Amino acid sequence: MISVEPPTDADIDVLHPMLRETYWSPGIPRDTVERACANSLCAIARSEAGVLIGFARAVTDRTVFAWVCDVIVAPGHRGDGLGRGLVRTLMEHPDTQTVRRWMLGTLDAHGVYSELGFGPIKEPHRLMDVIKPAHYAKPES
Repeated sequence: MISVEPPTDADIDVLHPMLRETYWSPGIPRDTVERACANSLCAIARSEAGVLIGFARAVTDRTVFAWVCDVIVAPGHRGDGLGRGLVRTLMEHPDTQTVRRWMLGTLDAHGVYSELGFGPIKEPHRLMDVIKPAHYAKPES
């Protein structure tokens, strides 16, 4: 079952170790995960026992823009469309029905998200970014 709700402390106990091993947030501290979740719209998939098995969050104003991130599914539950279901749940949530632009970044899951309508940025020359090292990143030697 997937629901939109803030993660509990028990959810963070499961989520944090998974996120700190990802390519996009290696070593992320627990308090950073907690703050990110507290300031996002979160979708959570749970096992029949109520344990977190999937997670996604949208950084959004709930009006016109949303950035989907931290989509993760626990090993043993991958390959069944759960990640796509988490993102679909965020996109179908009543609070996001007026969102015009949904964005995300992925290294290797383009096919997962293309089924939800995501595709290459149509006018990438219009977008700009600043990428600072994560405050928790280890300095390169």
